Amino acid sequence: QVKPAIAGEAFHNVWFQQDGAPVHFSLEARNILNVFTDRWIGRRGTIEWQPRSPDLTPLDFFYWRYLRTKVYETRSENLVELREKIVNVSNSITSDFLINVIDTFYVRL
Repeated sequence: QVKPAIAGEAFHNVWFQQDGAPVHFSLEARNILNVFTDRWIGRRGTIEWQPRSPDLTPLDFFYWRYLRTKVYETRSENLVELREKIVNVSNSITSDFLINVIDTFYVRL
């Protein structure tokens, strides 16, 4: 299902990133990932998965905590308002901000 969605010329420029979750390591999952030949990062892949790697998983070390902090600064009255806050906070993160997040990796070494 993935390959048809990105078929054509663009497919050859796509890398697939898979984390180390056990379910993602099944034979069936690896066979699907092999469609990407040498363009997948994951457990036992061409490029081994690096857990909590800042250059691969800004979601793990930055986004979820940032989102939670911003969204829960004030109480939401309902689910619509909560969803709106999540969307607004997510949309407020600029590419320059994300570059700065990745650059702070060196400070954490």
